[in-house]
Amino acid sequence: MFPAYKEKINVGTLEINFLLDGEDTEGTLVQFEFVVQPGAKVPAPHFHVDVDETLYILEGTLTQLIGDKTVELHAGETCFIKRGVVHGFNNLHDKTVRVLCTLSPASIGPAYFREMAEVINAGGPPDMQKVIAVMKKHGLEPVKPA
Repeated sequence: MFPAYKEKINVGTLEINFLLDGEDTEGTLVQFEFVVQPGAKVPAPHFHVDVDETLYILEGTLTQLIGDKTVELHAGETCFIKRGVVHGFNNLHDKTVRVLCTLSPASIGPAYFREMAEVINAGGPPDMQKVIAVMKKHGLEPVKPA
């Protein structure tokens, strides 16, 4: 029997609950639930260099940037984001959002979120140079909003 979550990581108000990591899948994918509190605006628009992302909305409504379009994703809806496509999300509503996220291959896993948590949870405004360094180290490229 597996525990409900392998690992829980909080990055600011974002909660990430890992179900599978690269060790479980021979590096093919990671899968986690993320919980986004009402009013949260995370993460900054970015793209993945070598990773595809699939989202399945479990609860609530997620405002998702995909390329140059912003869409509202509701419970029961899914979204595929191909590597290289700019994306980011917000919870602009008054209810918590829960999302099942799958990243393939498994190069963006718990280590990325642990490192990001160290920077974001350090207190005070985050050191954006450190945030960018962690993102780039793990194959995420930040993009300035248009």
